[in-house]
Amino acid sequence: MTAPNPPVEPTPPVGQTQPIEQAPPVLQTPTVQARIGQSAQLAQAALVPPPHQRSWRERLFRRRPDTGTRWAIGLERVSKKFGDVVGVEDVSFAVPEGAIVGVIGPSGAGKTTTIRLMTGALRPDVGLVRVLGDDPRRFSRRTREKIGYMPQLFVLYPDLTVRENVEFMAALFGIPPWRRGRRVAEVLDLVDLTQARGRRASALSGGMQRRLELACALVHQPRLLVLDEPTAGIDPLLRKRIWQELDRLSKSGVTVIVTTQYVSEAEYCDSVVLISEGNLVAFATPQDLRKQALGGEVIEVVTSAPFDASALPPIEGVVSVRQQGPNDLLFVATDAGAATPRVNDAIERAGGAVDSSREYRPTFDEVFSVLVTAHAQRGRGEAGQPGPGLMPHQLARPR
Repeated sequence: MTAPNPPVEPTPPVGQTQPIEQAPPVLQTPTVQARIGQSAQLAQAALVPPPHQRSWRERLFRRRPDTGTRWAIGLERVSKKFGDVVGVEDVSFAVPEGAIVGVIGPSGAGKTTTIRLMTGALRPDVGLVRVLGDDPRRFSRRTREKIGYMPQLFVLYPDLTVRENVEFMAALFGIPPWRRGRRVAEVLDLVDLTQARGRRASALSGGMQRRLELACALVHQPRLLVLDEPTAGIDPLLRKRIWQELDRLSKSGVTVIVTTQYVSEAEYCDSVVLISEGNLVAFATPQDLRKQALGGEVIEVVTSAPFDASALPPIEGVVSVRQQGPNDLLFVATDAGAATPRVNDAIERAGGAVDSSREYRPTFDEVFSVLVTAHAQRGRGEAGQPGPGLMPHQLARPR
């Protein structure tokens, strides 16, 4: 008895091809495409990136025709777990060249995991990461030479002196001897280690070791600077000097990514990535973060006599009003500058007398506290979100 013939696949109509399973990303390169021994039509059908990758490549790492912006770093829907512990989950953001971006969040939020994904020390479980147009796990030598990285932990040579460590890093990055001495002296002066240049790294304090690592990250004048808590353990005056240098580098076209435990340092950044429990809570400018937390801008009004806020009619541009005390009112407005005269006039027409009015700018500690708390509440399905009604009564009373 003979075995039955296998079923015959139906022949597609003339001019059509069989559907082809999407090729993995590794095949989506010009070199591999050229080697595939299929017809041009089939090869093209097999190697067209899926829609989300096409939009990703169009959006990142290519010069945008409308603004001329070129992206230095991009993450799209990136997730990374360590066993059952979530490092980061579904994180997406893009960083333009020449920007200073702060990565801020509570301890264990996922800041260092995000940095390690950017540098190629970790591979994402899901999602795409691109740095200077390359996959961090496959950096070319030329791309690596454009990146300066300062890790969170001290990883330099303890038996070498301060100067020797920096000179060694300069040599690794190919700085010629006739330029090396001057460049080493420049970065040691920047981080205030000139007087300690002959001291062994093992004999430095924790703060001085952080400064030495920063000098090593800066010595080859990278185009992308990735700093994991560079100002930890450094005195306030030197922190300010370091941020001034980062600002100068940014204006020269260097992209700077900084994690920091000092929330107030968000003020120095062009944009802020706020991470909590591995999730992206917000990615915005410092000013926009304040607006997200408040639902707008806050105006504090003090009246010369007790005044009831419920007597006020709706005011153009005012989102909400809260009575902080008998003489103290907080107004949340879309534009504080434009709304302040209207608020004062409304109070006067309602029989009150304005003693003073000013825009109130909450500290970043307050802003981040509210945003992180609201994110946690949303995760638990509880009420409370950033915006009108949440922020004013959680703020410290303005002084």
